Amino acid sequence: MTSENQQLIKSAEAAALEVLLHNSKGPFLNLPRTAGWGYPEPYTRDLLISVLGIAVTNNTELLQTVHNVLLVLAKNQSKKGHIPSLVHDKEDRGSSDTTPLFLIAAGIFKKVAKEPFFLEDAIKKALLWMEYQSPSDRCLVAQLPTSDWRDEQWVLGYGLFVNTLAYTYLKLFGKTKRAEKLHLEIEQPIFNSNQAKNRGHEGLVIPHQSYYALWAYKVYSSERFDLLGNSMAILSGLASPSKAMEIIDWVETSCNSMQKNKELSVDLPPNFFPFIHPEDSDWRPRYADYNQPGDYHNGGIWPFVLGFYIAALVAVKQYDLAEKKLLELTRLIKIAKNKELEFGFNEWYKAQDGKPMGQDWQTWSASNYLYAARCVAEKRTPFFDLIR
Repeated sequence: MTSENQQLIKSAEAAALEVLLHNSKGPFLNLPRTAGWGYPEPYTRDLLISVLGIAVTNNTELLQTVHNVLLVLAKNQSKKGHIPSLVHDKEDRGSSDTTPLFLIAAGIFKKVAKEPFFLEDAIKKALLWMEYQSPSDRCLVAQLPTSDWRDEQWVLGYGLFVNTLAYTYLKLFGKTKRAEKLHLEIEQPIFNSNQAKNRGHEGLVIPHQSYYALWAYKVYSSERFDLLGNSMAILSGLASPSKAMEIIDWVETSCNSMQKNKELSVDLPPNFFPFIHPEDSDWRPRYADYNQPGDYHNGGIWPFVLGFYIAALVAVKQYDLAEKKLLELTRLIKIAKNKELEFGFNEWYKAQDGKPMGQDWQTWSASNYLYAARCVAEKRTPFFDLIR
């Protein structure tokens, strides 16, 4: 890497830390805000995902905010163990990913803070809550549409992302037998409408593809590609090294084709593709207003998701490609809606032209940039190396 590029990354890391410190206190119980000027609320999933980047900084002030967030979440946890969607609002419920993210964040914080008994009761309740999230009484976790981070997209039944989170926290907490059972269930093939129901249980493997399905439930499924879920499968070790390389090769080949077809303007993968178009069977009327092809959850480019993808590249020792993608991400996060900002760390960018479309100074955009940069610099994936 040239000295000029090294300096660019160092500047971006310094800016990311500035974003996190700026966002560390918001108007709701002094909890962190989700973005610098928009989203003053403390959204649970955003702040919990941000623990990865904060943890590698070892910044005392930011670690204290993590401590506070986890304490308030435990206080607002339901009697049965569910974690709310807003840190400060115990009545805001219904998310499928907040509870597994709470378990991952708590597990990481316990290690960093060297507090082995931190929130022990809340963790036990959360683990039990997650055991009851399978309608077939297995290990695969089910969800309702728009209940994970994709609040404008249908993921029905056994979603890949939520189940990779479940596998991750099971490994973090040493629940090896249950983790292995979940792994085996995920590795079963999806069904299709021509298959008999007595073939056993459905999983998330697509027989004719290298990557995992977005979701599956009985004879229904989606074979569109979920970058976040597949990146988590690689990072956590759920995907074997050979499967991980197949996934990455498919992503890079597909993105090259998308660039040639003018569907993608930057050398970074969208969060989701192929895009859903109005003529497709999985198009929903609401997508016309909120989820056009190449936008938002229907193929937008999300920096926080790319942080996981870059870390996944490091996990399989694709160091040169990881460095290349980090530099491309660094150039992208410089672009802001507010032209006075040196680094925008915007929420998401439109795939076809790379324009920032969300909020500037998004907390998880900044934090996952820090995590990805640390992974590339040290050629390791903190916290995931121990479970992979």
